[in-house]
Amino acid sequence: MFGFLNIYKPKGMTSHDVVSVLRKIIKIKQIGHTGTLDPFAEGVLPICIGKATRLIEYLDDEKAYIGTVQFGAATTTYDIEGDVTKTSSKEISNEDIETALLNFEGEIEQMPPIFSAIKVNGKKLYEYARNGEEVEIKPRKICINEIKLLKFDKQTNQAEIYIDCSKGTYIRSIANDLGENLEVFGHLIKLVRVKAGSFKIETSTKLEDLKTKEDIEKILIPPLEKLNLDKVELNENEYEKISHGMKIKKEIKDGIIILIYQNNLISIAESQSSEIKPLKVFI
Repeated sequence: MFGFLNIYKPKGMTSHDVVSVLRKIIKIKQIGHTGTLDPFAEGVLPICIGKATRLIEYLDDEKAYIGTVQFGAATTTYDIEGDVTKTSSKEISNEDIETALLNFEGEIEQMPPIFSAIKVNGKKLYEYARNGEEVEIKPRKICINEIKLLKFDKQTNQAEIYIDCSKGTYIRSIANDLGENLEVFGHLIKLVRVKAGSFKIETSTKLEDLKTKEDIEKILIPPLEKLNLDKVELNENEYEKISHGMKIKKEIKDGIIILIYQNNLISIAESQSSEIKPLKVFI
């Protein structure tokens, strides 16, 4: 079995839990996911089956989320699972939120939450937090491609926000920073990932609907459908050389490419100065 799955991860499970469930169904050890989703979050979780685990680094990694922010209180974890640290009774409007969101567009520096898995000196940040230890946290550059207010309920003081962003963006931090910006405080109470690269929520499959190996085979996505790289067709002689890890000559532009033979993925390769070198071979 060789390909990708577009799984809808339910709330309450870790990404590793999802992999474990699938591994028990199809009895294959070689399974991986392309990006962790916290148990608190739900939504799109691309899964790689078999040799497709070797393709993770070549998949598009832009993400999109719909996050629900509760205004009026900040928490230690920047989400609903933390302890409240600050509160405010200040009232805000749709226009206030929309204006504040402009500060998050484009390339910005973001301070990761202390309760995160980022490592500092070989130790995860949440381990420092749980031990009450202080540690210097450095901001990270991220890119927000699009951020917009979907709706705001003044009665509950909750806003639903759409965020299309680069890999490594913490939506919890956006919720916290947005609250600070509005001087009303805020934390994340719900998070749904609606896109991971070319994997969309509309075409995802609920984990609970997969009971047998046949169920999984029916929704298995061929790797060529999800790899956004230039594709180069090989002739028989070129195929033989590449399958043995040998270089070939071909007049194409430089860069990382996909080599195909008879509509099958043969190799991820690098082209440089008309010389093609196989990086990973799938035969």
